[in-house]
Amino acid sequence: MVLTWHTDRLHRSPVELEGWIDATQAHGVSVHTVKAGPIDLATPSGRMVARQLGAVARYEVEHAIERQKAAKAQAAAAGKFRGGRRAFGFEPDGITVRAVEAAVIRETVDQALAGESLRSLAAGLNERGVETAGPAERWTPTALRKMLTRARNAGLVEHEGVVVADAEWPAIVDPARWRNLVRMLSDPERRTAPMQTSERYLGSGVYLCGRCADGTPMVLGATTRRTRSGERRPAYKCRSSHHLTRLAEPLDEFVRDVVVGRLSQPDARLMLAPVERRVDVETLHEQRADVEARLAELAGLFAEGVLTGAQLAEGTRVLRAEGDRLDGELSATQGVSPLAGFADAEDVAAAWEAAPMGRRKAVIRALMTVIVLPANRGRPQGWQPGAGYFNREFVKIEWRA
Repeated sequence: MVLTWHTDRLHRSPVELEGWIDATQAHGVSVHTVKAGPIDLATPSGRMVARQLGAVARYEVEHAIERQKAAKAQAAAAGKFRGGRRAFGFEPDGITVRAVEAAVIRETVDQALAGESLRSLAAGLNERGVETAGPAERWTPTALRKMLTRARNAGLVEHEGVVVADAEWPAIVDPARWRNLVRMLSDPERRTAPMQTSERYLGSGVYLCGRCADGTPMVLGATTRRTRSGERRPAYKCRSSHHLTRLAEPLDEFVRDVVVGRLSQPDARLMLAPVERRVDVETLHEQRADVEARLAELAGLFAEGVLTGAQLAEGTRVLRAEGDRLDGELSATQGVSPLAGFADAEDVAAAWEAAPMGRRKAVIRALMTVIVLPANRGRPQGWQPGAGYFNREFVKIEWRA
């Protein structure tokens, strides 16, 4: 015998009910409920009652889900906090900003926009002891991406993947800056490969092979060169072939000296100034606000019956496209130069040494193109016993900035 409060405690779908009927008939089990009395599943009339009660229970479940979805959509459109566990940067109430974590978000957004990899940023946060707001205390690139691309950081409410309203809580990051970051992290060409040992070296994936016509990136070789003394040393090789190999350490030291020397020049700060045409940011913000106001007006006209659904959809499409265009222009004014913090540093060498590897790579990509040329066989002219075979003449630097 089975005793239950109500039949909907046993099953809430027709499929579950049919399985339950088969089980009770096979084993001679009687069912008794507190609210509906005995249910005789051995007779056609008893099974009919059970199926009717099951259909009612299913209706109630689906209706409750529908009400919950409608309530969440209404709260999202009003910019309200809809519950959930505490988000990084905010207190448990979902509205009050937690200052210390908000500062971490702003700093990390700047570093990501400057070109530093999510893996490098996550490692830096873990080294500093910055804990996540979730069950896992350590940051991963995936968790960091999810946190940085949240609409709530920009004071916006997202519902089913679409930004629907301004939030009732303050923005930690400027909305245009946030949209720029989302576009950058969503770029399908952005590299998301797992971390390898080669990524700890400056030139891996940055230096280009001078023997390949298309400039294939160089990576740390699967094997390393062995010196006469038996020491194993890392070496770069062309990613597509073994036709070009170069010791990593002297090459990295040379590139480091070139970068620090260039950024130490008196005119280095000029590289931080935008070269594009100046944009009236205030006007762009006003135009963006006008688009949002017109979208709200469209929704009001549709609610009053002035516009049809098709007219609403078309008007929304046009205004959304205009909003995306304005967001793109605003985002361009919010960019962060990878050279910031270096070109304007008092001590460029110290800033370079203190920067994580991902940031150094971003600086090289913004500043120059490094092409490793095939070297002549034999020792370079002026070689001394005990010295390496590195020759800077076989490294080509093409300046970008």
